[in-house]
Amino acid sequence: MSIADKLLVQRQRHLKWRWLDWLELALMILCGVLCFGFSLSVTADIVTRVIGHPWLWLQEVTSTLFIYAIFVGTAAATRRNDHLYLTAISEAMHGTSRLIVEVIIRLVVLGVAFCLIWYGYQNYLRGFGSFRLPSGTPIASLYAIIPLSGVLIGLFTIEQLVNGLRNGFDRAGPGCLDSAPLDLSGFLPGYAERGALRFCRCVGRA
Repeated sequence: MSIADKLLVQRQRHLKWRWLDWLELALMILCGVLCFGFSLSVTADIVTRVIGHPWLWLQEVTSTLFIYAIFVGTAAATRRNDHLYLTAISEAMHGTSRLIVEVIIRLVVLGVAFCLIWYGYQNYLRGFGSFRLPSGTPIASLYAIIPLSGVLIGLFTIEQLVNGLRNGFDRAGPGCLDSAPLDLSGFLPGYAERGALRFCRCVGRA
């Protein structure tokens, strides 16, 4: 199994364009690199302070990696539908009611993406007037990821909206291999009285 097969989520293929799979893969790899770098910089910061020779620039590196990981991860989660998308509400519905809820949810996410782009870009421009210590680099380097994340979130949300309106949100899509009940009552008590949830592993092409 290739790295792409391990990192790419195959569920809800009917809501995705296959030509954007490379972008999801790149974001997942970047998330891993950022998280590894963040952990490494924190460890190095602690060690250098304990031995009495702190590297002050490590704090800048740590904060940059942390912030970039947050916004890159948010974009990746949007494409993968792994974030808090109120799926518990929408997946309990079918037909027109589900269509309305799914569209409303994604319109809200589009609004958030617009705010990230607009206000993130404003902060990015203002960041050239402030500088980080001790390196003296403009703080704009820290804000650059915010509007970029907004662009990616907006792109992935539009992708899901277009394909959802075209193919429907509540269908498993072509290539649904199996459907097995999964009891989540131990984790989600609200589902106990509804019975087991059903999940479908899909490998069809969008």
